[in-house]
Amino acid sequence: MDSSVDALKDDNMALAGIALAVVAVVVGSAFLFVKLKKKGSLNPEKWTRFILEKKTQVSPNVVKLKFALPTKTSVLGLPIGQHVSCRGQDVEGEEVIKPYTPTTLDSDVGFFELVVKVYEKGRMSGYFGRMKEGDYLECKGPKGRFRYTPNMMRAFGMIAGGTGLTPCYQVTRAILENPKDKTNVSLIYANVTFEDILLKDDLDRMAKMYPDRFKVYYVLNQAPADWQGGVGFVSADMIKDHLPAPAADIQVLRCGPPPMNKAMGMHLDNLGYTKEMQFQF
Repeated sequence: MDSSVDALKDDNMALAGIALAVVAVVVGSAFLFVKLKKKGSLNPEKWTRFILEKKTQVSPNVVKLKFALPTKTSVLGLPIGQHVSCRGQDVEGEEVIKPYTPTTLDSDVGFFELVVKVYEKGRMSGYFGRMKEGDYLECKGPKGRFRYTPNMMRAFGMIAGGTGLTPCYQVTRAILENPKDKTNVSLIYANVTFEDILLKDDLDRMAKMYPDRFKVYYVLNQAPADWQGGVGFVSADMIKDHLPAPAADIQVLRCGPPPMNKAMGMHLDNLGYTKEMQFQF
């Protein structure tokens, strides 16, 4: 009799353990599902307002703008390599819309950041320059043709000019911060003066942390006397020396002023990079 009771107790305990395990799996799966399905803060059809939480003057003509998302755990919901449309007003009060790529990722919860070079006659950049903490920015998105997935290429070459760095920077961050992504990145970054280089500390830090996976080569049109990087405009020889050679499993991304994009396209074509190996943001 006692042995039967003990056996029954053992069976009940085993069933209870199985039930708890099932509940744990269900709850864990539900949590993972919710996490994966977490809704972004952007709307592709409607303008959404984001409050400027912090404004930092990075250099005389460059500002870093930190915008708050709806909650401290919200994500922007921007796929890697895509951008948002930003709406503001020029000095005459006329509406201005222009695309910008945040330097943050969805791993940066509760906020997103834009790094903007303010031009004297820039209609949208001037709006950013005049913004004060507490003002709002209207955004719509995601926008863009580029869709990044981890390990989609063996290597990326990148050519950026001025503020054209931001999409390249965003993709590079996503690659390097993902331990499962083995993609290599080589960046040529061109500017007029040393002071024009955006996010140099961050780029140098990433190059130091991932020396086998990320390399950056700076080019200045007006270089100081002790400059160790490239001088003048980005040339075909610079591309040959610092970017991966043409191959089916590489791609060269480029973003910069229209004349630069056109010149880089010609260099890449002449060096044997097919259209499939090139993408212009």
